[in-house]
Amino acid sequence: MPNQTDKFVSVIIPCRNEQKFIGACLDSLLAQDYPKDKMEILVVDGMSEDGTRETVKKYSEKYPFIKLVDNPKKHTPFALNIGVKTARGDVIAVTGAHSMLNKPEILMRIDAHASYKNNYISKSVEYLKKYDADNVGGIMKTLPRSNKVITRAIALALSSFFGVGNSIFRTGANEPRVVDTVFGGCYRREVFDKVGLFNENLVRSQDMELNLRLKKAGGKTMLTPDIVSYYYPKDNLKDFFTHNFQDGIWAIYPLKFTKTPLRFRHYVPLLFVLTLPLSVWPYIPASLFFSAKIALREKDWRLFFALPLAFAARHFGYGLGSILGLIKLIR
Repeated sequence: MPNQTDKFVSVIIPCRNEQKFIGACLDSLLAQDYPKDKMEILVVDGMSEDGTRETVKKYSEKYPFIKLVDNPKKHTPFALNIGVKTARGDVIAVTGAHSMLNKPEILMRIDAHASYKNNYISKSVEYLKKYDADNVGGIMKTLPRSNKVITRAIALALSSFFGVGNSIFRTGANEPRVVDTVFGGCYRREVFDKVGLFNENLVRSQDMELNLRLKKAGGKTMLTPDIVSYYYPKDNLKDFFTHNFQDGIWAIYPLKFTKTPLRFRHYVPLLFVLTLPLSVWPYIPASLFFSAKIALREKDWRLFFALPLAFAARHFGYGLGSILGLIKLIR
């Protein structure tokens, strides 16, 4: 197989106030087996106030290919588009095939809340070519921030079919497959010329909306289990509920700004809450069944009591947020 490391990769990290995670994220990228002279890391920061910027500056002093880029509008879609536009060589007119080696041909979104297996970038570049894909991604393994029972339950809920439905990048896959969307994503640069930038009206779900636009335009997004990242979710029920509530809003409200709807699984919690007097009765035994199944697998009976709370925070939070999103949509 031809050497895949001739591709210059721009890694984009949108973040704001991620002091707790940005160091580990950057360390996992520095540990990548991809040549450092063939990559740049753009940390697009939403004017953080918790020391994130100072941490990134220390890294950039030691590693010049790590760059801190300002995002004065703070929200993620602006950060992503700033990253795409800032990526080295973007404004350079390229007329010869050999000069493409000096231009980032591949753009990769990285989440500050995650860390990455050391072959994440090299495998992504390899599979872009192998499957002639426009975007590739892999499995996101959700890990708890601590060994507390409720924190473990939250991570397990986000890795289970009952918790997230058929979200394959969360629940896992045994072989490569074409999918609607992936976590993060590694894009060919021409994708943005083909379908445009991220929708800046979408505070959340902007990556999913872009991937669905890509699919509509005939593009291909591939998921492969060989590409692995590790994600650390909220560690308490209050924050977990709030996060899902916000996700629910942005599962429905984006229809105000785009004609590209999300997948059916994103509307299930809305239907669940709207039909609560009927749906709660099958929901309770289902929640207990999956909680027992996971607790037995993990050999920890305490999870049987914690998982129903995590599932409820996920489903009720998402469903109630979806109702608010629907209200905002029709107003």
